[in-house]
Amino acid sequence: MKNYWMAVSAAAMFVCFSCNTGNGKGATTGQTEEKTVIKAPDFNADSAYQYVKAQVDFGPRVPNTAEHVACGNYLAKKLEEYGAKVTNQYADLTAYDGKILKARNIIGAYKPDLKKRVALFAHWDTRPWADKDKDEANHHTPILGANDGASGVGVLLEIARQINLQEPTIGIDIIFFDAEDGGTPDFYEGRHEETSWCLGSQYWSRIPHVQGYNARFGILLDMVGGKGATFYREAASMKYAKSIVNKVWKKAKEIGYETYFINENGGGVTDDHVFVNQIARIPTIDIVPMDEDYSFFPHWHTTGDTMDVIDKSTLKAVGQTVMEVIYNEK
Repeated sequence: MKNYWMAVSAAAMFVCFSCNTGNGKGATTGQTEEKTVIKAPDFNADSAYQYVKAQVDFGPRVPNTAEHVACGNYLAKKLEEYGAKVTNQYADLTAYDGKILKARNIIGAYKPDLKKRVALFAHWDTRPWADKDKDEANHHTPILGANDGASGVGVLLEIARQINLQEPTIGIDIIFFDAEDGGTPDFYEGRHEETSWCLGSQYWSRIPHVQGYNARFGILLDMVGGKGATFYREAASMKYAKSIVNKVWKKAKEIGYETYFINENGGGVTDDHVFVNQIARIPTIDIVPMDEDYSFFPHWHTTGDTMDVIDKSTLKAVGQTVMEVIYNEK
């Protein structure tokens, strides 16, 4: 993730992204919420932490490696274990330099026959290069991606475990995108294209796992486990799915996590949700960390993105907020 941040004022927010906007397929996102509040199950941060660690223990999950294959098998098996109907979407995708990546999007569907659905997204691959590392000698070293990749997946695996114990009333799709983090590295001297990122989500958005797939809205989790993380209202999310941002940030405040979910507009980022919005036309938001200077966490795309940066309190804040949202959808 992600080739840039930019500070965005309220006036400029709606011209940050030039591609097709549309209203999204999820035409019901503006509906009036029910007054009855349902208490979601308790999100177990210890469990989510172990799912993060299990991924990191495989090593870097870079496409075309044995570690990538093994971790993908683990993720699909866990979703099956937790009662999801699992679809493995294999695709040969072309990287920025023409290399073919053997990619695998992994989808776990709950109540797949229901039309009322919400999609939860995260990417499971890791950056092939630590191109932001202070030590130039590490720039061609793959990262472990404890936060950038594994944290979002870990949160969603814990949500899958909870859904298996107590299902919400609507259908839920948990979708792990591949080939997100292989965008053009800083050291490459050729052209840097925005579309070199998020290859798995671009593919799924054009060719979903179910023909004609639709969801009311989507929530993308990216880098949601860092110590002291703060999540501002990301610009593309506000452009395409403002009502969903409002819903999630309001719920976070209601349950006491307003110090994590900052009710202020932040910068814009090229991430999987941009392509889900533009291509699949499903209103989708990104829960992604930034500080007041619109910067990612200090170990982003470095060899320092290890389990040492993961905080169970952050996992809890994000996981419980998302669960309260989906369990209160009617």
